[in-house]
Amino acid sequence: MPTNFTVVPVEDGAKSDQDGGENNLNVREQEGLDFFPGAFSGDGNPQESSPFINSSDLDRGNLYDGKNMALFEEEMDSNPMVSSLLNKLANYTNLTQGVVEHEEAENNEGARKKEIKSPRMGTFIGVYLPCLQNILGVILFLRFTWIVGTAGILESFAIVFMCCSCTMLTAISMSAIATNGVVPAGGSYYMISRSLGPEFGGAVGLCFYLGTTFAGSMYILGTIEILLTYIVPNAAIFKGENGGESEAMLNNMRVYGTCCIILMALVVYVGVKYVNKLALVFLACVMLSIFAIYAGVIKSAFDPPDFPVCLLGNRILLSRNYDVCAKVVIEANETVTTKLWSLFCDSPSLNASCNEYFKMNNVTEIKGIPGLASGVITDNLWRDYGPQGMLVEKKGQPSISAPDSEFTSPYVSNDIATFFTLLVGIYFPSVTGIMAGSNRSGDLKDAQKSIPVGTIMAIATTSFIYMSCVILFGACIEGVVLRDKFGEAVSGNLVIGILSWPSPWVIVIGSFFSTCGAGLQSLTGAPRLLQAIARDGIVPFLQVFGHGKANGEPTWALLLTAGICEIGILIASLDLVAPILSMFFLMCYMFVNLACAVQTLLCTPNWRPRFKFYHWTLSFLGMSLCLALMFICSWYYALIAMLIAGCIYKYIEYRGAEKEWGDGIRGLSLNAARYALIRLEEAPPHTKNWRPQLMVLLNLDSEQNVKHARLLSFTTQLKAGKGLTIVGSVIEGTYMAKRPEAKQSEQNVKSAMAAEKTKGFCHVVVSSNLRDGFSHLIQSAGLGGMKHNTVLMAWPNLWKQQEDPISWRNFIETVRETTAAHQALLVAKNIDSFPSNQERFSNGTIDVWWIVHDGGLLMLLPFLLQQHKVWRKCKMRIFTVAQMVDNSIQMKKDLQMFLYHLRLNAEVEVVEMHESDISAFTYEKTLVMEQRSQMLKQMQLSRNEREREAQLIHDRNTASHAAISKKVDAVPDRVHMTWTKEKFTTERNRNREPAGIGVRDLFNMKPEWESLNQSNVRRMHTAVKLNEVVVNKSQDAHLVLLNMPGPPKNKCGDENYMEFLEVLTEGLNRVLLVRGGGREVITIYS
Repeated sequence: MPTNFTVVPVEDGAKSDQDGGENNLNVREQEGLDFFPGAFSGDGNPQESSPFINSSDLDRGNLYDGKNMALFEEEMDSNPMVSSLLNKLANYTNLTQGVVEHEEAENNEGARKKEIKSPRMGTFIGVYLPCLQNILGVILFLRFTWIVGTAGILESFAIVFMCCSCTMLTAISMSAIATNGVVPAGGSYYMISRSLGPEFGGAVGLCFYLGTTFAGSMYILGTIEILLTYIVPNAAIFKGENGGESEAMLNNMRVYGTCCIILMALVVYVGVKYVNKLALVFLACVMLSIFAIYAGVIKSAFDPPDFPVCLLGNRILLSRNYDVCAKVVIEANETVTTKLWSLFCDSPSLNASCNEYFKMNNVTEIKGIPGLASGVITDNLWRDYGPQGMLVEKKGQPSISAPDSEFTSPYVSNDIATFFTLLVGIYFPSVTGIMAGSNRSGDLKDAQKSIPVGTIMAIATTSFIYMSCVILFGACIEGVVLRDKFGEAVSGNLVIGILSWPSPWVIVIGSFFSTCGAGLQSLTGAPRLLQAIARDGIVPFLQVFGHGKANGEPTWALLLTAGICEIGILIASLDLVAPILSMFFLMCYMFVNLACAVQTLLCTPNWRPRFKFYHWTLSFLGMSLCLALMFICSWYYALIAMLIAGCIYKYIEYRGAEKEWGDGIRGLSLNAARYALIRLEEAPPHTKNWRPQLMVLLNLDSEQNVKHARLLSFTTQLKAGKGLTIVGSVIEGTYMAKRPEAKQSEQNVKSAMAAEKTKGFCHVVVSSNLRDGFSHLIQSAGLGGMKHNTVLMAWPNLWKQQEDPISWRNFIETVRETTAAHQALLVAKNIDSFPSNQERFSNGTIDVWWIVHDGGLLMLLPFLLQQHKVWRKCKMRIFTVAQMVDNSIQMKKDLQMFLYHLRLNAEVEVVEMHESDISAFTYEKTLVMEQRSQMLKQMQLSRNEREREAQLIHDRNTASHAAISKKVDAVPDRVHMTWTKEKFTTERNRNREPAGIGVRDLFNMKPEWESLNQSNVRRMHTAVKLNEVVVNKSQDAHLVLLNMPGPPKNKCGDENYMEFLEVLTEGLNRVLLVRGGGREVITIYS
């Protein structure tokens, strides 16, 4: 859509003040200094790295002058004025491709670059002719006549139409991508990688590199074939005899091809500029050859060239085996046998024993080029496929079949088995080369106009040439000559050459230089493509190939390219190499179409190509056609190429550098995520699909580093990369003041997540206090239906030592909020002793203490942990508690059946807890707990006094606990009793120990026992009793999972709640307190 700009001149207000005098001038100067301090010293803010928004190379004194733009003066460093920016925008160009920048770099000093002249190449020179040169190549000269003769005019036309349609559709998609902004030199790799992302870009870029490299092999093989078959056949080193000519030719191709590739690599290494200068010569050879072909066709209409071929019956004979196309000739009135006679007979005499087929059939000489008006087109309409070794025969020619003898057959035959899909694979490389224009985008005066017009016109021109040649070849050349791949029936001439005018040597020499030049171009372009991929840093092991000579020439990439080329040379057969590079080019074209289709369907704001004649259906059709052609050419080559691309894709995804290029796959992922989130919003997940979606609450130290990294390890072991994981943390303060710390904290958390292989998202918020920050995370983290349902946090180990109750109050409030939000809660106690991801338990147990049912999360967590390598060999044990009124035997059977239906393997044990009196130890623990709570509430102490008081209480508690513990250990069957004076006296007399002092103190404090809160006493009794049972059964377990009781509804007892949990888990190494979210999370149904 055209946009109109209007430039409005704005007069400086200072200029209208004609009578201000010197004082006003001084004022204005002072204002200029005050309002724009960055004009001289800068504000120290880093500028954005962009060719557009970057004013570092401009004179800052010119950015702002006067008061018209004073409102924006503080942002001038990062956001320059449009008046100073427009010139850079209009004249922005990228580096040109090829050797230009490297040659100029030789004379540069340091990092300073010489100015690059503005590119002046137009559509015709910059795009159209290079595409013609790359498209019209070796297949046209060496194989096209054979394809037409073997497949027939109709199927050959279908092959050409399919392949040309594929490239035309790809060119339309490429034109849309190439005109969607500036395309730096890099061609298809740049377009695919920036449109589909680094994974697809790297995979397809390397496939395109391999295709270009094997194309070099094909061109070199074509060069050697022309040299040894049509120019200097006597130069062959290996000579084949008795049917070994084919194998000898392959060996000759290998030797000469290796020498040729070494020579070409040296030429490219010494100076690419010579290759670029010879490009026009090679292009001239191609164009001259095309004109010679059409001239020959026109001439054949009224004066066909004289190239006779000899037939025995309907079989075409090798021209090197005879001098005269006859069995006998009359010399001096005598009948004399010819050289042809000696091929089929055992002696030159007329009564010699001869081959039966030779005796029964006549020798006929026909024109190899009957001409355009001969009507031979009707004979060449249909296909003539056959197996390897099948003789080339003329349809409709009289022939009497007879058994052949042991004589060597001097006939032209198929060197390979022929079929439709093989011909598609051999022909397709002749339509490649459509990227030549986009590869030169840096050299073009107006790339966004030249690339679409030049490329599409070149494809239209070459498509017309190929389609017309199918018809013209079929109308001018005899069918048996068309199927003669190497021209053995026409004196070893190139078949397309004998049709051309004025001489076959025009085509021979032209095709030789054309294929030689195409090979040099491939060896020039492929290393630069590999260098571009290596310098992008997306494939780590290729980084060495990003280096080169001092002038930037990709030396190491050239060596690798030559090595891969040598693999194609060793294959030695043009017919076998062509399908290989067809696979890689087709894959590249397929992803160009995919890139255009994805960008069009996503309708991203940045998708605004100037080329408007595209549609996503055309791109999709082109992509489908490319995929179909891959499998038509060779299904196993297609699978191998896709496997290579897939391996590269996964490698880049796993090991490659992180790149964000605004590609379409990211946009497609965003759209897919949006669609999935909208679907998830409709209803909560079914119980069968429920899994813990974790919100991990991390604490950071003063250096903004993660305090408990093992919490992330445990997350990894629990999740194994499945489901949602959000790692959250809070920084106290205001966002404007703490923004740098928040960014640093986020990086530290992400680094810790990467180190612990925790896959998920990081969210660091800045809040006025930790309580509100964690509350905001619990409430708002996640998006739509993709929200967390479980909170994982560490137990505050130092809650007793801290005089400030904020830490444990925050913990209890978090418990309350997760309960209110119907979210599950996992609290890991002694988290630093949990195993790392590198540890492996070879045995041991995970013990589950199922006391109350709150959704079945206790049963699900061990199963999830056992999926990880750390816990895989641990057995699961489930304990449940039976009261006096319960039938423990039936409970065990029911639990075993329940686990069987849940498909969980676990040992089951029912622990009976008998009713017992509350022990003295329980009373003592409750008393110390309430005393500590009361003292911290009522006493207004200074910090030092408060610390001493807390320490005193702690010491007293420790001494009393030690005394009672010893007594409990000594007499375990007499601890749980109601303490009367008689019982106490008896106990004291039985156990004369120093611990009796502590018991006497407890007895003396009995009036205080009576004032204890009975609810607290009962809770402490439960905690002590459960702890005894759990420690007795699970002290050696690798992990103990316990139901976590809820906090009291009355907030006055919060500190007592912490003490209850402490007592409940005392003496256990690793504990995971579990609190369900109020819904069933495990089911017996399928």
